[in-house]
Amino acid sequence: MHIDDCLEGTLRITASDIDEPLNLGSDELVTINQVVDLVEQIAGVTLRREYQLDAPQGVRGRNSDNARIMSHLGWAPSISLQTGLEQTYRWICDQLALAQVRSAASPNTVQLG
Repeated sequence: MHIDDCLEGTLRITASDIDEPLNLGSDELVTINQVVDLVEQIAGVTLRREYQLDAPQGVRGRNSDNARIMSHLGWAPSISLQTGLEQTYRWICDQLALAQVRSAASPNTVQLG
């Protein structure tokens, strides 16, 4: 779930008079392989995948049942996983570029954090 949707949902829940648990999450069912596919597509890379087929398998995908939040608040998260990953990837690239510019501008300075 994108942070913007998380904050919006949290604010809506806390501003309501609902006193029972509600799911707040993305209803997009996604597997780890699908997330890797998206990241590869966004970054324009191909990653080498290694599988341990003898390890415990766990669940096949993750998603949230948003029926109750929709029925109580008339709202559900709207930012898709792909859109959120694209925004996050661009932000990370921008931060790395900014750090390189800063580093080049003052090569004798060590930046922490």
